[in-house]
Amino acid sequence: MWAPLDLSVVGSSLFISVSLTFAAVIFFFTFYSFSEEKEEQPARRMSHTMVKHEHADTMGIGKAIAVLTSGGDAQGMNAAVRAVVRVGIYTGAKVYFVHEGYQGLVDGGDNIKEATWESVSMMLQLGGTVIGSARCMDFRAREGRLKAARNLVKRGITNLCVIGGDGSLTGADTFRAEWTSLLQELVKTGGITAEEASKSSYLNIVGMVGSIDNDFCGTDMTIGTDSALHRIMEIVDAITTTAQSHQRTFVLEVMGRHCGYLALVTALASGADWVFIPESPPEDDWEDHLCRRLTETRTRGSRLNIIIVAEGAIDKHGKPITSEDIKSLVVKRLGYDTRVTILGHVQRGGTPSAFDRILGSRMGVEAVMALLEGTPDTPACVVSLSGNQAVRLPLMECVQVGYIILLLPLLGPYGQTKDVTTAMNEGRFDEALKLRGRSFQNNWNVYKILAHVRPPSAKSGYNLAVMNVGAPAAGMNAAVRSTVRIGLIHGHRMLAVHDGFEGLAEGKIEEIGWGGVGGWTGRGGSSLGTKRTLPKKYFEQISNNIASFNIHGLIIIGGFEAFTGSLELIEGRAKFEELCIPLCVIPATVSNNVPGSDFSIGADTALNTITSTCDRIKQSAAGTKRRVFIIETMGGYCGYLATMAGLAAGADAAYIYEDPFTIHDLEMNVEHLTEKMKTTVKRGLILRNEKCNEHYNTEFIYNLYSEEGKGVFDTRKNVLGHMQQGGSPTPFDRNFGTKMGAKAVAWMSGKIKECSRHGRIFANSPDSACLLGMRRRALVFQPLSELKEQTDFEHRIPRTQWWLKLRPILKILAKYKIELDTSETAQIEHITRKRVSGEGAL
Repeated sequence: MWAPLDLSVVGSSLFISVSLTFAAVIFFFTFYSFSEEKEEQPARRMSHTMVKHEHADTMGIGKAIAVLTSGGDAQGMNAAVRAVVRVGIYTGAKVYFVHEGYQGLVDGGDNIKEATWESVSMMLQLGGTVIGSARCMDFRAREGRLKAARNLVKRGITNLCVIGGDGSLTGADTFRAEWTSLLQELVKTGGITAEEASKSSYLNIVGMVGSIDNDFCGTDMTIGTDSALHRIMEIVDAITTTAQSHQRTFVLEVMGRHCGYLALVTALASGADWVFIPESPPEDDWEDHLCRRLTETRTRGSRLNIIIVAEGAIDKHGKPITSEDIKSLVVKRLGYDTRVTILGHVQRGGTPSAFDRILGSRMGVEAVMALLEGTPDTPACVVSLSGNQAVRLPLMECVQVGYIILLLPLLGPYGQTKDVTTAMNEGRFDEALKLRGRSFQNNWNVYKILAHVRPPSAKSGYNLAVMNVGAPAAGMNAAVRSTVRIGLIHGHRMLAVHDGFEGLAEGKIEEIGWGGVGGWTGRGGSSLGTKRTLPKKYFEQISNNIASFNIHGLIIIGGFEAFTGSLELIEGRAKFEELCIPLCVIPATVSNNVPGSDFSIGADTALNTITSTCDRIKQSAAGTKRRVFIIETMGGYCGYLATMAGLAAGADAAYIYEDPFTIHDLEMNVEHLTEKMKTTVKRGLILRNEKCNEHYNTEFIYNLYSEEGKGVFDTRKNVLGHMQQGGSPTPFDRNFGTKMGAKAVAWMSGKIKECSRHGRIFANSPDSACLLGMRRRALVFQPLSELKEQTDFEHRIPRTQWWLKLRPILKILAKYKIELDTSETAQIEHITRKRVSGEGAL
């Protein structure tokens, strides 16, 4: 595991494990990984020899690593390249860029160049791939692979890192399988000497999946998927405004080849009326259903309709369903003003999201470790994201299970599952959905409920109230929308409480219907209004209003105040019987400091805001040179935003409360930056959490850096402030909020029935007041009373925070001299794609 370490101390020995434990996404971020539930990859671990290196900074001496990007580009590839280069150089290895993918490997010459630490500077924020990518026919022929092998052997390169999709990784595995015969042929023809062949007797290959489609078997999220969703949502939001102005219907076609992931998540995050995906074609009479759905939406008062179409969408008989087909149908049947927008390659462009930068960086670190630990018996592997952990999966098992008609005799017990494409080709669409994993299925199920299930005419007789508490956070409105609409579908009467606990005490409660939350998914802030007031002093008024409005259950969406306020309500149950109703807290705060959950709604949006701001600030130093920026972030005593933004923006240090630092550490950081200014990278970025130290505030650190940097660099400071709480929510936060709301209502409906006695609700057990949180791979309901022991109430943070284990990565990539412990690494696992319940970080 990554050990939580002091990022500020330059001279100290830091011990780092490379068993990466990414929670999303962010993961995500993470990022998102975009699903309430992730498919678990049940696996039989292979024995994997791990060696503890006494001097990790020399473990790569005498070795050479080449890194290439191949196939379609994806945002975040540059972050992975940067990490491979810098970690490789740290270990003492030589690292080479291979420009233009496999074509550069075949052509050799200047296409294969040694990389330096400075050569990957300012790459994090760039989209695409700086080292280029190309489709290469030459490499598919043995003659081309002979040339590629010779180019590697002549440079002493025996480690190859390939970042690409299924085709690129398949080519890498073929190259490795033929390596011995290629060397023999080259020796025979005089292309290389016998001595050169002996020194390069085996080739290690590690892959990372870069693809916006998120269709690769074995990983929860591929590099580039989250960024593609950002581009899509930006366009959907822009189209929504013009569609409302003219009462139009828009049909948007998104990429994804034969995978509907982008289309499905876009539909959830935008509140679309309909989505067409290849894994689940509509019924034969879909035209009637679609027209009825659009008509109902307009009848409820909506001025627009949004229809999302995956580029590989088909009907039950395999016939393509195109955007133009849908437009013609809507115009002919309904006469609606309809427009088609095909997003195309804009989805691949633009700057990568914070999630993709962190994902690429972490995978790059793990890839280098896998290469340097490789032996002739180690199979080519793919570094993949599985819930909170990075795992190494045999490359060809991923490719064969995910894309190719399986070679069952070769794969034996691990190749028993038909791949998705085959299932769709054979019309087994239910099987295709299952093969996409639990994450995909849950996305699909929530979409179907929200888009296709009508509220029942028969009511449950129960009233559910929903409220926001604490500071506003982007994504709160998406959670409220989902809560209200799913509640109505369950037959409940839904009540909206304005202005938090204070509004509950003052009776600011009103019934809210389906149309009352229309268009809320993409809104920032809190449309219900939110305050930090706690309920204890209002117990009598709150109890009276719960009774007068006949509230049977309360869903509280908010930050640390929502958590502590709910604990107060539990304490009040002993005196006020009206408080004995089921309570559910959904964490929503930019600080990500609520105990019981790895992620909070709103944190991803704030993280992306900070990251994009840091990009602009760093760019401003490009012309002035020799400038260091001190950036203060929000978060209270929680250093999540400062740490993760530091990773995403390429900061030199991130000061947080959880990692105490001294004046000596600050001075050492200044010395580090002074040395950095002697290189071609003449800029620095320091992030400071707002409450990292009572005395070493932003002004103090700014003055210290200004004084010590005189004659070497200038210093500037920026306090980002409340801009971190504003803006439109990211796709992650929209999707996360939508599914958290749906999950909370389902739990609440069951709990109300469980606590109902003779028409009255009495809930007084610990499990009747829970927090819904993301824990590693699962969304779980945890009794609030049990979370008290896990909480530092004085500093308003959990006692244990998973992201602290990621801090050392920032230290490595900022070129601090540290000690690296590789005694714990990600194990190689075999894939068996059984359908098992598992939940991930979106």
